[in-house]
Amino acid sequence: MPQEESGPTGRPTMRDVAALAGVAIKTVSRVINGVSTVDPALAARVREAADKLGYRPNLTASNLRRSDGRTATIGMLVEDAANPFSAGLMRAVENAARERGVLVLFGSLDEDPDRERSLAGALIDRRVDGLVIVPAGQDHSYLLKERHAGTCLVFVDRAPKLLDADAVLSDNRKGAVDAVNHLLEAGHRRIGYLGDRLSISTAEQRFEGYRRALEVARLSVDDDIVWHEASTVEAAIDATERILRQPDPPTALFTGQNLVTIGASRALRALGRQDEVAMVGFDDFPLADMLRPGITVVAQDVELMGELATGILFDRLDGDRSPSSTRIVPTRLITRGSGEIARGAGHSV
Repeated sequence: MPQEESGPTGRPTMRDVAALAGVAIKTVSRVINGVSTVDPALAARVREAADKLGYRPNLTASNLRRSDGRTATIGMLVEDAANPFSAGLMRAVENAARERGVLVLFGSLDEDPDRERSLAGALIDRRVDGLVIVPAGQDHSYLLKERHAGTCLVFVDRAPKLLDADAVLSDNRKGAVDAVNHLLEAGHRRIGYLGDRLSISTAEQRFEGYRRALEVARLSVDDDIVWHEASTVEAAIDATERILRQPDPPTALFTGQNLVTIGASRALRALGRQDEVAMVGFDDFPLADMLRPGITVVAQDVELMGELATGILFDRLDGDRSPSSTRIVPTRLITRGSGEIARGAGHSV
């Protein structure tokens, strides 16, 4: 049952809701707890007042709260906890938080904006001190009231939209340029692109890097060897097979995220062309170095991203009121064999 207790500075309480609605605190408590016997008109007034104030019920029992009004918990929302990138990011945040004696609550968004709002709300209802978010949506203004109420926010991997907040991002464009340039240096001029939906900011930035590298090399983008809907391993397998069946297929591939790279690698092996078609993937993944040829990747510094995000969040919790900032973390090209297959070669070089 929600507790009527003092929260972080600025966060409205049931007492505030009762005062605005002109009812007793007990009435507010009954409405918040869904008691059906409350007069509908009174319940409507309470809900209207709660919405106007941005009130959220405190689901954390008062005896679990610290004297400073914090819960020693933070929330983290990622794309998919099963994805190697998300898992690495989560572990980095967990390690940094543990040093502060802080517990991290996790959730997966599955690229669903509605799920993002729902899970963010659920974590805030549990009075987490802050949120680290890999966002799925395109509008984060829904978090404005929560930030004003004292919830600290840091975005990772993707920048917030319609909300001024701290962010830690990879240098996606530069990493993509490096990947394509590496394939160009191996003699390739027909370089296919497989990536996620362009509505995802990281996918858009990586495709921009792909286009930029080709433009500098005075090569045009051929839409016949570009695929933007390869968001799963299965979709990437299908896309790779389709692209390689083109009359003038690519001799190399740039894959825009780790699941796409895994799918493309499986397709190449199924076709027996893993030693003919060069490939560089964005994002590293487990066992990429164990394949033959090993998969050349543009690796993100996931550990540093997680450490930076957590550090920024704790600085905010400790009283940092400086303007929001965006930190850009460099990527690194790791050569393992697949990206060094020369054009026209039947084996890696």
